[in-house]
Amino acid sequence: MYFVKGKTIEPFIIAFFEVLIWYLIAKEALNATGNVMVIAVSYAGGYATGTFIGSFLSNHLIKGTVGVQVVVNKESKKLINILREKGYGVSVINLKDDYEGKNKDMLYIQINNNKLKELTSIVKKYDYNAFIVVNETKLVQNGFVK
Repeated sequence: MYFVKGKTIEPFIIAFFEVLIWYLIAKEALNATGNVMVIAVSYAGGYATGTFIGSFLSNHLIKGTVGVQVVVNKESKKLINILREKGYGVSVINLKDDYEGKNKDMLYIQINNNKLKELTSIVKKYDYNAFIVVNETKLVQNGFVK
């Protein structure tokens, strides 16, 4: 048995029925005597549709948190204030760019994944060339998450 985002039973059940359905459909497709190309295209279309629906549901219904690290090329005080005014908790880490010899700030922001588009839009308006890294978070204790 494997784990998917900390769950065991649900993935087990889903995998069981997914493989069962695949087997039954593949068996019928391989035993067909009619127009095999129509069966193949229909199967591929059904599989692609299932993948699309699963991805859509995953992106819109599954709640989670992400850690966002932003390194800006401009003075970061204004962006920090903008983000905090909009309700984001921002931690600031001072960095030194060894390549250019400049001091920079890395902003660390923990958010719910449904706020990611809004956050990146705000950052890009302030500094289009900002370096942004997003990581999924397993656990958040204490602190502030928007």
